[in-house]
Amino acid sequence: MERPGRVIAWSVGLAMLLVAVTIGSAALGPVRIDPVTVTKAMLNVLVVPVGLEWTPTAIPVLDRPISRPALAYASVFGFEVHGPHQTIVGDVRLPRIALAGTVGFGLAAAGTVMQGFFRNPLADPSIIGVSTGAAAGAVAAIAFPALVPFGSLHLSAFVGAIATALLVYAIATDGGRTPVATLLLAGVAVQAFLGALISYMLVHSGDGLRQAVIWMMGNLHASNWGDVRFALPFAIVGVAVLAGYTREMNILLLGEEEAHHLGVNVERTKLLLLVIATVVTAAGVAVAGVIGFVGLVVPHIMRLIVGPDHRILLPTSAFAGASFLVLTDTIARTGAEQVAVGIVPVGIVTAALGAPFFLFLLVRQEVHSL
Repeated sequence: MERPGRVIAWSVGLAMLLVAVTIGSAALGPVRIDPVTVTKAMLNVLVVPVGLEWTPTAIPVLDRPISRPALAYASVFGFEVHGPHQTIVGDVRLPRIALAGTVGFGLAAAGTVMQGFFRNPLADPSIIGVSTGAAAGAVAAIAFPALVPFGSLHLSAFVGAIATALLVYAIATDGGRTPVATLLLAGVAVQAFLGALISYMLVHSGDGLRQAVIWMMGNLHASNWGDVRFALPFAIVGVAVLAGYTREMNILLLGEEEAHHLGVNVERTKLLLLVIATVVTAAGVAVAGVIGFVGLVVPHIMRLIVGPDHRILLPTSAFAGASFLVLTDTIARTGAEQVAVGIVPVGIVTAALGAPFFLFLLVRQEVHSL
């Protein structure tokens, strides 16, 4: 099969797998719902704008609310679904599932780019300190909220991630060139420093210690549609732009000098790939916490299946990462409900499943190069 056909076939197949995993996940929980009802309830969530409406908005300096225009939406479908079932699927389970899919989509794509960028099979989206920077911002917002100007935990984590990536890039860049090895070492050093800072803040976080630890272990427990609306544009637009540079990623695997002779603007391409992968990762980590192994293991699995060509590896890894995180979060959610332990952070499940599988690949010598 020709390459465009393979890309379409694999992408469509993995997208259908994602839909199936999503329906299965939404059906499971304390209230079991049959897949047909789940599908109808999911379709009922789809809305389109149909006009404008005037919405009352409270203004602190005024005694009474004022009306402002806002888009009015109407459901595309109108299937008959029992009210509680529609609420459980549309308002409780689906936001969490959609966020898991969005974050997994972005992390797996960013991991694919990082492994190709660094030409290192152990690279993942956190290698230049993005996740650690996000953790520093989030823990600061929890432990010292009065000192954080952004207020929102999500925004603090996002700004911390971006600032850390910019710092690492600035440290590693000299004379307009950014050697990959220097970038890697700068990332390790900055991560170590931020790790110490996070430890200090955790010691002084008081009642916020549990919230901070749960956030750092990756948690989708309190997900809502607002989180999805924040992360989804970054994931879709970012991966779409990255897909336009898959040829350059393939050439960079040959080495920077060879890529330069083949017409690739190496430094500009490296900067662009790094910025987009960082922003996609930062948006995901900001709303879901630090979730490991998605960006490391999923690209390796898909590389074994579809090969190293980034033109097919990038989209397939993104869809596989979305299914992987939806599946692991379903295990975390339903497992916590079964044993009544409250919250099981999804990062625990991804690490528990991802680490043994990655070791299995190493023992089988399936993971040794790109």
